[in-house]
Amino acid sequence: MSGSRSTAKSEVVLLATHKKLATHETVVQQALARRIAKLLGAEFVGAYDPALHQGHSLYYIPSDTLIGKHSGDALNIRTVDDFFGGLIDFPFMATKAISHPLLKDATARPDGWSERFFEDAADAVLTGFSVFNEADAQRAGRLLLKAGPVRVKPVLATAGRGQVVVTSEAELQQAIDAQDMSEVEEWGLVLEEDLKDVITYSVGQVQVAGMTVSYHGTQSLTEDNNGEQVYGGSQLWLVRGGYDELLKLDLEDDVRRSVTQAMTYENAALDCFPDFLASRRNYDIAHGTNARGQVCSGVLEQSWRIGGASPAEVEALVAFAADPQLQRIKASSHEIYGPTTLPAHAHVLYEGDDPDVGLISKFTQVQPYDRSQ
Repeated sequence: MSGSRSTAKSEVVLLATHKKLATHETVVQQALARRIAKLLGAEFVGAYDPALHQGHSLYYIPSDTLIGKHSGDALNIRTVDDFFGGLIDFPFMATKAISHPLLKDATARPDGWSERFFEDAADAVLTGFSVFNEADAQRAGRLLLKAGPVRVKPVLATAGRGQVVVTSEAELQQAIDAQDMSEVEEWGLVLEEDLKDVITYSVGQVQVAGMTVSYHGTQSLTEDNNGEQVYGGSQLWLVRGGYDELLKLDLEDDVRRSVTQAMTYENAALDCFPDFLASRRNYDIAHGTNARGQVCSGVLEQSWRIGGASPAEVEALVAFAADPQLQRIKASSHEIYGPTTLPAHAHVLYEGDDPDVGLISKFTQVQPYDRSQ
């Protein structure tokens, strides 16, 4: 995964992609860029500008997964030491659409699709389909409805926004009609069995400044200022080293299964997508019960980009860099909407009235590792 080491970086830049960022997201990414720059012994110089930065030794922090090997070549991104994020070949690989197979008789198949990925990752994902046009969405939905409620998931939405659960063909059609079909044709749409009593685990790994840190954790949901349930933060337990160091811990069965499912999913991607490159890899794994009373677990989606848990990841990297003897740590990221009182010792990343989402506070906390917490 790491490839050969690149030369030392002198400057860290934020790299804009197709993704439109809210003000609070931009401010947080700027704060994380400063922290990463310090780890690298470099200087954060703001947004990437080809006219200003051509020929400089740059470390990039893209706002989303980079698409196309040509994108990496143009920026001189060759290894995980060159950026914080991921690089893949085709748009669908950057979204949760990668996590499910097509219908056997699908009428739309995107460039770069790999059937072998789903054969390799079958035990690591939930029952569902990815579709790339309206006709396939209708057929996939009807097929899944035979076993129970279906969750319809726009793949470009983040923090759980835009998802709906349907229980009938009429509701299914209503959900499909609400989609932007030009977006579906390029990026995909996911239809997946709906689970109850869900716990969402996070498993991931970051590689920065010669350090590898791996973690498991849990996500929390919160209400945004419109009353919608969205991502509210992550609690992470992190270790210095790879997934093998994580598996040496005394993990609960569900957590251990989440780690092994994330590893299966990631290994399938590395094997099936040869140009895949990522220094930041995060997997959301759902554990819950389906409509038939079966306990299920599987990777919901991957995040090969800076994400909601990245503030906690970066805080851990800073702590590991400061203390070479440190092997484990607990770090958390928090997103709270509306008025709140911040806890003592919170490292505040953003606190204010965002034009897009309203009043929001984002902060991190670091604590000693304690498995009982």
